[in-house]
Amino acid sequence: MSDTPEKIQEPRTWRSDGWTAQVIKNEDDDGWAVAMTKDGQSEPALVGPWTMGRDKKNPKPLDSNAFSTLVKTASEFVRRSEQQLHASLHQSIAVTAGGARVTVHLDIEPDEDNPSATLSARDEGDDLLAEVRVGPSFKLNRSSAVAWVEGGFGKPKGG
Repeated sequence: MSDTPEKIQEPRTWRSDGWTAQVIKNEDDDGWAVAMTKDGQSEPALVGPWTMGRDKKNPKPLDSNAFSTLVKTASEFVRRSEQQLHASLHQSIAVTAGGARVTVHLDIEPDEDNPSATLSARDEGDDLLAEVRVGPSFKLNRSSAVAWVEGGFGKPKGG
């Protein structure tokens, strides 16, 4: 038995290519919206306005071209969101301190019960110079990186 959801092509629901498009009543006004949900997810990845039909009461039916465009848009939205999350959890900045070029990394583990973070420094050859645990709220910026490197890689203030 396959775990692939059954393909659906109805006026208000389409399911294919790992996505489900569901045309829903827009709760904010008299119009319609479309919710794009990735297979296996309980919440939509993207909800956007949907076009009214010719009668100006009911939604325009979904079709192949509209569904393809919605899948592309939702996939791109999810990809950008994942990139943004990754960038916020894994930051790095290159600084020059004591005449040496050092890249300081902040890697945050966003655990709900016990979030943590690791601050590390690597030289130009990518060799690990130091690594310390810091609070997940530690702010990595040029001045905090330089201060940590010039301070001998001890536990930074605010960390």
